[in-house]
Amino acid sequence: MAIDAGVSTDAVAGRSGGERILAGLDPEQRAAVLAPVGPVCLLAGAGTGKTRAITHRIAYLVESGSVPAGQVLAVTFTARAAGELRTRLRVLGVDGLQARTFHAAALRQLSYFWPKVAGVALPRLLDKKIPIVARAAGRLRLQTRGSELRDLTAEIEWAKSTMTTPEGYVTAAAAAGREPPRDAAVVAKLYAAYEDVKRDAEVLDFDDLLLLTAAMVEEHRWVADELRSRYRHFVVDEYQDVNPLQQRLLDAWLGDRDSLCVVGDANQTIYSFTGASPRYLLNFRSRFPGATVVRLVRDYRSTPQVVGLANAILAGRPAAAAAPGVAAAGPAQQLIAQRPDGPTPVWSESDSEPQEAAEVARRISGLIAGGVPASEIAVLYRINAQSEEYESALSGARIPFVLRGGQRFFERPEVRDAVRLLRGAAVAADDDRPAALTDQVAAVLEAAGWRAGQPPAGSGAERERWENLAALARLADDLAQLDPTAGLSRFVAELAERAAHQHSPTIEGVTLGSLHAAKGLEWDAVFLIGLVDGTLPIVHAATPAEVEEERRLLYVGVTRAREHLSLSWALARNEGGRKSRRPSRFLDGIRPAPPAGSPTGSDGSGGSGGRSRSRSAVRCRVCGIELPGAAARLGRCESCPSDLDDALFDKLRTWRSARAKVQKVPAYVVFSDATLVALAERRPVKVSELVAVPGIGQTKLDRYGEDVLALMRGEDVVVEDGETVRER
Repeated sequence: MAIDAGVSTDAVAGRSGGERILAGLDPEQRAAVLAPVGPVCLLAGAGTGKTRAITHRIAYLVESGSVPAGQVLAVTFTARAAGELRTRLRVLGVDGLQARTFHAAALRQLSYFWPKVAGVALPRLLDKKIPIVARAAGRLRLQTRGSELRDLTAEIEWAKSTMTTPEGYVTAAAAAGREPPRDAAVVAKLYAAYEDVKRDAEVLDFDDLLLLTAAMVEEHRWVADELRSRYRHFVVDEYQDVNPLQQRLLDAWLGDRDSLCVVGDANQTIYSFTGASPRYLLNFRSRFPGATVVRLVRDYRSTPQVVGLANAILAGRPAAAAAPGVAAAGPAQQLIAQRPDGPTPVWSESDSEPQEAAEVARRISGLIAGGVPASEIAVLYRINAQSEEYESALSGARIPFVLRGGQRFFERPEVRDAVRLLRGAAVAADDDRPAALTDQVAAVLEAAGWRAGQPPAGSGAERERWENLAALARLADDLAQLDPTAGLSRFVAELAERAAHQHSPTIEGVTLGSLHAAKGLEWDAVFLIGLVDGTLPIVHAATPAEVEEERRLLYVGVTRAREHLSLSWALARNEGGRKSRRPSRFLDGIRPAPPAGSPTGSDGSGGSGGRSRSRSAVRCRVCGIELPGAAARLGRCESCPSDLDDALFDKLRTWRSARAKVQKVPAYVVFSDATLVALAERRPVKVSELVAVPGIGQTKLDRYGEDVLALMRGEDVVVEDGETVRER
């Protein structure tokens, strides 16, 4: 049953005492809350209040007596999201509900049942996989570097999340279009060795938690009966990011029941490279034909200017280029902005990355001076290596910042020491302590050297220490507002629960983080930086599906902003460098047009951003029409005839593989498949013709140009011991 806007639910609401819970919900949210117990799918766009909808649904079902709180298991993808869910439910008067990540829920269940099932204690859980992968590589006498070890570890994680065995890896990787860091057969051997090393060390990784829990429920009827009697109703957030292993565990929990509420947005599918798939979300109604489906489209987070830009980004995607399963959702769902107008997004082009970073720091200083808290500002990028320039620029501007993805909050030394002092103060419970919780906590933190309202200058380690302790003080303020009777003991218990679930507080500093890490978060002001082809979309996004996932990543970044949004790029990496970069193709047709006679790029809202540069559209070399998106990299329309030289293409692939092995990098780092196809079709014989091939800039020309031109001349190019030997 699909629910559209405007469905009247007042008559249904009148039969229970839940009007307090229903108050303030829009028609779609009310429909989600009032949907009957059973299969429910919420297709919730960015900023449409999905957390509000699912928490109010749970609270309404508990309030009405339809569902006991203790029988609900809510599953999220981050500890922070689980913590927010629990906090909101407590405000709504619901206690006793379990809200955990997939892995946390599996660990809890496995820790309880495993000793009874296996007769031994649960093996130790690995904190990090990389050391075990390194040991496995040592067994195989494989020489690997740190970066390659990370890539190999990620490949093993993909295999496990898709329930691919070492024996089936080669076939599965080929079917999925994977480009592993080593030959697939080598990765398969490493994967098998990794499992052997892990078994010998009697340890488990996080994927094992899900696999063993699912197998335990599937194979032991008494375990299934006990779990299913405990948990009868399930809620899964971010359902578009579920992978096959997580879905298997969810199926094991459910059994033959259907009390399942899932929430997701196929337009925010950005983890396909890890094995996640939106097909479970999009095929929900096929699995549960009687499911209630509700679309949430009213965006309460962002201004109409931000929402309009987000809609335009999705509207620009080619219909045939969506990720597998996404096309089934039909045209992109347009968000409808609910907030008043705000500032126009700023478009900024700079000559170099240092200039881009300096401009961003300047604008952040202006926002902070204008009253925007530093913690409500984020700088988001595609790859973590981009952060260095911004760390330097913000430090130079004396702007505090937080590097998202660093050391966990509750593991930081000053936080551990402060929590220990707070725990001791709670036990002592001196009568002469101030009565107010905020004053009690401030007194303890002062004993640790913290002074309210007196942050150290700059953005170094001392400022970071002060901000971490200030975050504890703000948590005390939050708890005191929620429960004025709360004392130190309650606060210490709250901290313990947050630490257990890694639910960190907000730190007062500008957030620096990747677009992937920003998923599920929001800020008043967002700066999206480095928006050039080769970075977004990333250079190794070769297939249409991979390119469209990059588009969705930009969409996620845009929809993180509530009010202020800035999009910027630099034409060169370094000062004085060759200005050969092209603004991201995703911005084509969206960026403001420059005034007549001016360079192409423009700062659409008056912000400076260095000089602009014109660029030529890439046109099909067969029919001459302008090429959109991925076709520009090939240099021709997909429908136009190809004159590919198959023998030359094979030679290029062989040479690329040899160079990649010498450099110890994935093959696509040398050249993408699209570039090889373009080379084998165009067959350039001069440098001027070579640089006209999309994907070949100055760096690749310097590194590989001679080899490629030699291949074009019919010479045999052999890579031996890192040296290139050319023979006619």
